[in-house]
Amino acid sequence: MEGSINRTDVVTYIHPCYEIDHFLYKFTTTPSAICVLLYAFLTLLSVVTVCGNLLVIISIIYFKHLRTPTNSLILSLAVADLLVGIIVFPFSMAFSLSSCMYHEGLFCKVRGSFDILLSTCSIMHLCCISIDRYYAVCQPLTYKSKISRYVVVIMIAVSWGVSALIGIGVTISGLNNEQCEETCFIDILMANTVGPILSFYLPVVIMLCIYLKIFLVALRQARSIQTRMKCGATVSKMERKATKTLATVLGVFLFCWTPFFLCITFLPFTNNVVPVPVIETLNWLTLSNSMLNPFIYAFFYSWFRSAFKLIVSGKILEGDFANFKLHGLAA
Repeated sequence: MEGSINRTDVVTYIHPCYEIDHFLYKFTTTPSAICVLLYAFLTLLSVVTVCGNLLVIISIIYFKHLRTPTNSLILSLAVADLLVGIIVFPFSMAFSLSSCMYHEGLFCKVRGSFDILLSTCSIMHLCCISIDRYYAVCQPLTYKSKISRYVVVIMIAVSWGVSALIGIGVTISGLNNEQCEETCFIDILMANTVGPILSFYLPVVIMLCIYLKIFLVALRQARSIQTRMKCGATVSKMERKATKTLATVLGVFLFCWTPFFLCITFLPFTNNVVPVPVIETLNWLTLSNSMLNPFIYAFFYSWFRSAFKLIVSGKILEGDFANFKLHGLAA
């Protein structure tokens, strides 16, 4: 960092809500309109994340028909995303990436640790759900034997366990950086290479391969139906639905996560300095995936829409609907 750079100007530039006081970074006492709008938007994002995932959790726990191995994965995913809304969002607003880059305190380390752990856990669950969908579509006859409750429990345990190890590992490597006069190679390798590979690139490759296989099988099944029924309209509708579903799942996930991981992976190997506001914006984009997951993996199902109406209307407080047959749920 060049000595001619004024640190006060840097902080003012990178975040409209912070000011410097004797090299301590705190919220400004005179927030601008941009600062107020920014935090109002982020607060709304957090509330929607918490409410959306809470609806998924209540639905699966309350309605007995929804207590299936597949929905157990969605439930665990919703718990991870709920914790993102409850813990990571407030921490990220109180201790932004901008201020933490220039003043690494205890709360900044806690923020980073929870951010990595819960975000990785969310990605791992998405990967497990793709595996579940693979057996459901491609091997329906052996699905119940392959994806049993025991297997789902192992998937959930591995997702949380691996995420905790990655979160702890990256955090420890960050602590070691303080003991180095220059950035340690092993720590940069862990934080910018090994970490992203385990928490993002590897799950993405697995998801892409699985969903491609699912899509090809769906097309083959549709063509088989076309051959037997000679009904091009029905097949065309099935193909469009399969394409739309897979495109939504993968598109939203890649849109939210890819820019940030590409940035932190290649940033240390380039001489170009990426503005901190860009990195912080990309970080918030990744967190927004926890808000979108309930819409993608639950709101698209008619059974959830039925459960949603019963919960929001308060009808579940008026009587016992635990055994209620939700619309769209197979017998």
